[in-house]
Amino acid sequence: MQPLSRMTEYPSVEQCLGRVAEFDNTQPWIYGHDNPYLHGVYAPVSTEMDVGELQVEGELPLDLCGAYFRNGPNPRFEPKNRYHPFDGDGMMHGVYFHQGRARYRNRYVDTLARNNELRDGRSISPGVMGPFDYELSPFGIKDTSNTDVFFYDGSLMSLWYNAGHPYRVDAHDLGTRGYFELQGRDKRRMSAHSKVDVHTGELLFFDYGNEPPYMTYGVADASGRMLHEVAIDLPGPRLPHDIGVSRNYTVLHDLPFFHDMDILRRHGYRVLTFHRDIPIRFGVIPRHGAGSEVRWFECEPGYILHTSNCWEEDEWLVMDGCRSTNPMPDSQPGEGELASMLAYMRLEANNYRWAFNLRTGEVREGDIDDLNTEFNKTNPLYMGIKGRYAYHQRIPLHHEGGYTLRFTGLVKYDNETGRRWQWDYGPGVFGSEAVYAPRRGATAKDREDDGYVITLVTDSKDWQSHCLVFDATDIEVGPVARVCMPQRVPFGFHATWARGEDLYPGRRHEL
Repeated sequence: MQPLSRMTEYPSVEQCLGRVAEFDNTQPWIYGHDNPYLHGVYAPVSTEMDVGELQVEGELPLDLCGAYFRNGPNPRFEPKNRYHPFDGDGMMHGVYFHQGRARYRNRYVDTLARNNELRDGRSISPGVMGPFDYELSPFGIKDTSNTDVFFYDGSLMSLWYNAGHPYRVDAHDLGTRGYFELQGRDKRRMSAHSKVDVHTGELLFFDYGNEPPYMTYGVADASGRMLHEVAIDLPGPRLPHDIGVSRNYTVLHDLPFFHDMDILRRHGYRVLTFHRDIPIRFGVIPRHGAGSEVRWFECEPGYILHTSNCWEEDEWLVMDGCRSTNPMPDSQPGEGELASMLAYMRLEANNYRWAFNLRTGEVREGDIDDLNTEFNKTNPLYMGIKGRYAYHQRIPLHHEGGYTLRFTGLVKYDNETGRRWQWDYGPGVFGSEAVYAPRRGATAKDREDDGYVITLVTDSKDWQSHCLVFDATDIEVGPVARVCMPQRVPFGFHATWARGEDLYPGRRHEL
């Protein structure tokens, strides 16, 4: 299959203005706000669509069967206070692939908070930049369910970064079916980046909050039934974002980037501080272990948003991910009241490896590469199994024009050698988190990168969005297919791949 050539000619100004009118159906109130996360590729769309037989440039592989889902912020109402992208209502976008064809759907995640605002006809949440209002909600702000998404127990699970209530979303029509209830669990809160083990179907999740226990860790079986949940001993409130999962262990994160509870209680603002003198602590717990079985390993100070993979190798437990040495970069002149938000969103991180010796307690850690990348994904069939490859987003630093969080290219890593391959999306073109899509019928016994990498991009010159499909073995030749989206797809957070055999279990013989 031949890759598409890189587009080097761009439309005229007149063509661009025409395409804006055709594709940029945003909320009109954004023009009253001087906030970069409400404009351009970040601007919300106002239309929910269901469109089949999308136009395809190139050729979609016949063994690409399943769906790419991506969650992200899409505010419906004008913000009550200063807007932060974490405040935007969750919106799910889905691109479905079958027999060389593609279709598209998008729907809001119908959270309780969003429905309350629809009844009121306005935004009622104070937003992440505060002040928090705990009479409004148990979180002090709106649980937007705009962060993560994965397929579990026959449905999509939509999650919020701040350990909110998980929502069940129908993977076929993207309709919200209420809270995602785990049988036998008496509470609902769950963090984004909980994990589903594709080999066992188990859900491994964690929860955190401002009151003891500051963290819990649990496991549910493939049918949504709770197996166990245990309290994890932490010295105070933390904001962990991800975990590492191997076949027999889970790695929990205690990170030195957290808020002052006295300030939050007295003034209603969550002020984050990076404590450079406090090491990262990783808590290794057996998958079905008790809280008392956690072993803590200390590492260099920093912050971790996303892990790539984790596996056992003899007496070592290895975890790959992205590490930030400074999760709160300096603000820049002229950024005004948005300075702290803009600085926090300017993500500075690089590909990194940690290894823990489960016999001696020794720790080894170090860079895999120093390029500024994040939003890292791997082949889901290799979860918990030793693998080599990860697929990251290239993020420009501030001096490279990275004033806001934006993805300018796809980077494939060989984490064993540190070698990287890169495809730049092009001037003014910005991407989404990419997922690895195994070929139909693939297993973990097949070559690790013999599949596809899929992402969504938007061109700021005409606001046209495309879904790009790459051959994972050679991303440098560019996408083998480019699917034209029927509307602009705004910037978002996380994505997942659902295999056709999981989406349509009763039709596996047809796929």
